[in-house]
Amino acid sequence: MINLEWLRTFKSVYETQSYTKAAKELYISQPGVSLHIGSLEAYVGYSLFERISKKLIPTEKAKILYNFTLEPLLKLETAEQTFHKTTKTERPTVSVGMCFETFQFTLEKHIPTFDFNVIIRFGMYEQMFTDLDNGLLDLIITPRKTNLKNLNFEAFSKEKIVLINGTGTDTSEFKKLIKNNKIEEAENWLKQQIWYSTAADMEHLNNFWKANFNRHPDFKPNYIVPNISSIVRCLSGNSGFSIVPDFLCKKEIANGGIAITWEGNNKIENTLHFGERSKNMVQNEINKIKNIFRNENF
Repeated sequence: MINLEWLRTFKSVYETQSYTKAAKELYISQPGVSLHIGSLEAYVGYSLFERISKKLIPTEKAKILYNFTLEPLLKLETAEQTFHKTTKTERPTVSVGMCFETFQFTLEKHIPTFDFNVIIRFGMYEQMFTDLDNGLLDLIITPRKTNLKNLNFEAFSKEKIVLINGTGTDTSEFKKLIKNNKIEEAENWLKQQIWYSTAADMEHLNNFWKANFNRHPDFKPNYIVPNISSIVRCLSGNSGFSIVPDFLCKKEIANGGIAITWEGNNKIENTLHFGERSKNMVQNEINKIKNIFRNENF
């Protein structure tokens, strides 16, 4: 059986690229780190690191192993911290799932004011539904719903999916084509422009394109960035286009860095919901978080 300590040591070496730093981080000796990595390599049957310019560079097999084991290890570390004996007064803990941009726009600035513990999880909505039903999450913020019997959904706001441009972009030709109802020409013009998207999710682009041009987009964005907030910052005052929820760029629109190019002839509007279980031990804390979202200017 694989030893959990081998994997913890592997994770630390992978992230620090050093046996010495990993030993300090784990409070073990450097020979102990070497022993753990050697034992793990013997178990899996291949080398995990190559030493290049005084750094330990992970092999392709190591990258795969890291991606497979990272989330379980993080969960175990969280469990260890949560259940470690302490003399401090226990505080309620609320686990909340949502997309990264929604967290950054709404909840992030309020985190230091909470008198309870908060764990924020990002991920796909289908997984959030499962985790909520299984008790791993207490609250989710989602534009979708599911029919799981134990879950309740409450609508609280809406988001509009729009085409935006940096204000360094000349959109006069596009607006002329749209005004004259030359939709196909407008589509072709857009496909020749600079586009931003995210690596994880092109759903907004796909849905908007299909609703307004009756097909999936057949072009590749020029710039793939980590999240929608990055798109907004990159576009502000510069050239290019993207398709995003309107509430995520209100500040930049007000400041003149971004403009809404087109809402589409067939507008896409998502209803945002709170999702929670029918019975919850942290309902008071959940209600405080829900009130923050209700008071935000979506």
